[in-house]
Amino acid sequence: MENIGNIFYFDWELDFLHWLQGMHNDVLDFILPKITFLGNAGWFWIAVILLLLILPYNRKLGVQCAIALILTALVCNVILKPSIMRCRPCWLEPEIPILTNMPHDYSFPSGHSNVSFTVATAILTRNKKFGIPAIILAAIIAFSRLYLFVHWPTDVIVGTITGICGGIVSFYIVNFIYNKISAKKLTA
Repeated sequence: MENIGNIFYFDWELDFLHWLQGMHNDVLDFILPKITFLGNAGWFWIAVILLLLILPYNRKLGVQCAIALILTALVCNVILKPSIMRCRPCWLEPEIPILTNMPHDYSFPSGHSNVSFTVATAILTRNKKFGIPAIILAAIIAFSRLYLFVHWPTDVIVGTITGICGGIVSFYIVNFIYNKISAKKLTA
């Protein structure tokens, strides 16, 4: 790799990641790469959004999830990652084996954490029955990024925070849009 980006991290982050590397076992080594795969390119969450958009009684939630995903993906992947250019721990210490494909984009913030918490939080704002399991899945996906040594803890923390904020903000955006549409229908 020609340019591994900016190398900056807190000492506790590397200590924590090294500690996690000592926790590897056959069960987690089998499960967590599959869990992290759910976050790759957001495909699992995009499929959830498409399903919500197809089902008429969940369309409003589907619109909210789509808006949230677009907004946070722009912030994280289009603005923050290329601006900050933070190297990944697996680039800094390539001798530590990772159990997934080597990422080629920058580390900060975690896109997997961002996308997962964005959609999970949006779901939670409208449906606790499905929102709570979605939040749990998002947390496991976020943890998998640390376990697999492809993100710093602060990448995951910031990705999680931006995702939660995006899910909440999208709730108000969609309510505003739907209220405007309802008001226009009443006056028409």
